[in-house]
Amino acid sequence: MKCPFCGDPNTQVTDTRENEEGDVVRRRRRCPGCDKRFTTYERIDLKMPHIVKRNGNRSEFDHDKLAGSMKLALRKRPVKLEAVEAAIERIEAKLLSLGEPEVSSEAVGELVMRELKKLDKVAYIRFASVYRNFADVDEFSEVIREVQARPRRARSTKGGSTPPEDDLFGG
Repeated sequence: MKCPFCGDPNTQVTDTRENEEGDVVRRRRRCPGCDKRFTTYERIDLKMPHIVKRNGNRSEFDHDKLAGSMKLALRKRPVKLEAVEAAIERIEAKLLSLGEPEVSSEAVGELVMRELKKLDKVAYIRFASVYRNFADVDEFSEVIREVQARPRRARSTKGGSTPPEDDLFGG
């Protein structure tokens, strides 16, 4: 760490402490060149990937936009706020775990639909209708049939196991 006073690159750590949560490390340092003391802080800097939209534009990931779109789909549905927040955390954790600097908006949309499908089938259909830009009633009917057919198919599988879910994101 370079000394902020004289620029000497060889500073010495005299004391190291973590905060109570363990997510910040405070270091007291001394510069042997000018004998001044200063403090540095280390914290984890996790960067969400940029979102690549269908038209090719790129934008920063926006937690509020993700939460807003999920809450809009879940509006007036009997889903607890804690469940919604947990779903948002799972989506964000998945995006971080990909380790990619950019992720397509389609990939984010698929993650949202997967979480909404677990939370509430009506919200899933609402979101899918906007996300997939349904052109007519037949597309609504197709998604409704898909949602209705899944539980019956899982129960009728021989051996008691459920068929693997299509998963573009490996988890």
